[in-house]
Amino acid sequence: MKDILEIIKPSKKESDKVKSITSLFIKKLNSKLKYAEAILGGSGAKGTWLSGDHDIDIFVLFDYKRYSAKSDQLSEILEPILKKVFPKIKIEKVHGSRDYFKTTYQNFNLEIVPILKINKAEQAINITDISPLHSRWVNKHDKKIKNEIRLIKQFCKANNLYGAESYISGFSGYVLEILTINYGSFEALLKASQKWGNKEIVDPSKFYTKKTALFHINNSKLQSPIIIVDPVDKNRNAAAALSNEKYLLFRKLAKEYLKKPSKNLFQKEIINLDKLNREAEQKKQNIVFLQLDALKGKEDVVGSKLLKVFNHLERKLTQFDIKRSGWRWKENKEENEAIMFFLLAKKELPKFELRAGPPLKMKEFVKDFKKKNKDAFQENGKIYAKIKNKNPKLEDFMKNLIRDDYVKERVKKIKEVIIF
Repeated sequence: MKDILEIIKPSKKESDKVKSITSLFIKKLNSKLKYAEAILGGSGAKGTWLSGDHDIDIFVLFDYKRYSAKSDQLSEILEPILKKVFPKIKIEKVHGSRDYFKTTYQNFNLEIVPILKINKAEQAINITDISPLHSRWVNKHDKKIKNEIRLIKQFCKANNLYGAESYISGFSGYVLEILTINYGSFEALLKASQKWGNKEIVDPSKFYTKKTALFHINNSKLQSPIIIVDPVDKNRNAAAALSNEKYLLFRKLAKEYLKKPSKNLFQKEIINLDKLNREAEQKKQNIVFLQLDALKGKEDVVGSKLLKVFNHLERKLTQFDIKRSGWRWKENKEENEAIMFFLLAKKELPKFELRAGPPLKMKEFVKDFKKKNKDAFQENGKIYAKIKNKNPKLEDFMKNLIRDDYVKERVKKIKEVIIF
């Protein structure tokens, strides 16, 4: 794993640059704050960030006694201060459970999040208030664990398992930090995953005995396949956003790695048209490749809309026999550009399709079916109709599909549709 770490662990030069720019931003902001303090947060504060990942979290901690009653006003209080301190840079407000801010400062992407300064989770009014407690918990452990955390983060990023946003439903950075610290290393975590049972409970702070956590955490937050009790908040399942699909994929890839360790499992697949074209030619398949501009807005919301579009296209294209499909977003310099692709066995549908009607015993529905389909016929105790395919050719089918309001309302623009 040494060679993987050499790639993903930030060099001293990179670390110093990030530290210098972040410190300068924080120093400037703190010079104008009163009864509040800006600090570094997220993986930057924990020292678990990956090389090249220059998305930095800045938390502005407001004094609890003075501002707890104004928790819903923190964004309004912070916004004019930010604009006064940094008048020449664009500061974007992002709506959330408590609004926060995004900006680019000396080519680094910053998120500035107003929170209340708390000492224990019970004081939190908004979930983001707990974030500095997460950093404190991670940092109290042996520094050697941080490289192990980097390995599991890269493993998950490479395989589209990283991120708790609803359009990903994977493992958050904090969840991976908890799991790695709990089991002691990257490989120990992978091995442990092979033994996880149904609703496995991981409770690093040992708040509960055996399965009693299930009786104390809100039932709506217990739908995930694994329950990870937040080590700083005993009432929270840190893995609540994890889907069963991503959980099973993680265990499958962990098994694959343990059987035969490979660098490939740490490398994200590069999706481009040339590569897909070669694959399609080799397998004698057809390609639908789309380039789209996403809408602007909160990442979770925009990503969810893109996922809905992908799922919609995938459902419609199923009749062309999909062999492989996927989508990517925010992987190019153009942050709002997304791509979607489908490898298909068929390029044309039959001119007519056989559509099954209602059961014969449902006489009123059968009557209605016959009325709509003049050529309806009965066979083996069922009723059918021969329906003409409006767009049997893939090119025509796609032209019609991308005009669908369901698609157009969820993307800014469909830049290009390529079909081979």
